[in-house]
Amino acid sequence: MSADRFAIIDLAALYMRGLDRLDGALLEAQFWPDARCEYGVFSGGPADFAAFCMEMLKEHRRNHHMLGQHLIDFVSEDEAFGEVYYQAYHRVFDHSGAPRDLFIAGRYVDRYERRAGAWKIAYRSELVDWVRDDPASDAIVGVTPFIMGERKPADPLYNREAMR
Repeated sequence: MSADRFAIIDLAALYMRGLDRLDGALLEAQFWPDARCEYGVFSGGPADFAAFCMEMLKEHRRNHHMLGQHLIDFVSEDEAFGEVYYQAYHRVFDHSGAPRDLFIAGRYVDRYERRAGAWKIAYRSELVDWVRDDPASDAIVGVTPFIMGERKPADPLYNREAMR
């Protein structure tokens, strides 16, 4: 079952990449088409959820999701339940245009199904455990020559030729 466990863990990582790189197709692909998504601010299917996220996140300057512990309970060879801890950072702007750092931390409660040999999310619910909203505090970014993460397709992740 270790290959199955890694396949499910990859779903979470690819889900986060879809959010951070604003890649709606990648985000949607982590779910079965008939999956249910329950987020409080959204309830529905994966196609509508991906569109909702892309619309909401496009106003952010940056997004960064970090995964924590990932617990998976296999109840059969084709079904598992999981809990995934996350912490999400969002560069947002207040009503005056001032940058803010919004942090949200919580857990995803999932049900996964394997169909035709592939694991995907069949149900996902986001639980929020804490939120923090502070004035932006990254002035060093403007004076230090960091390579900054970007959205698809500008992010260096998508330029494999440059890595050769």
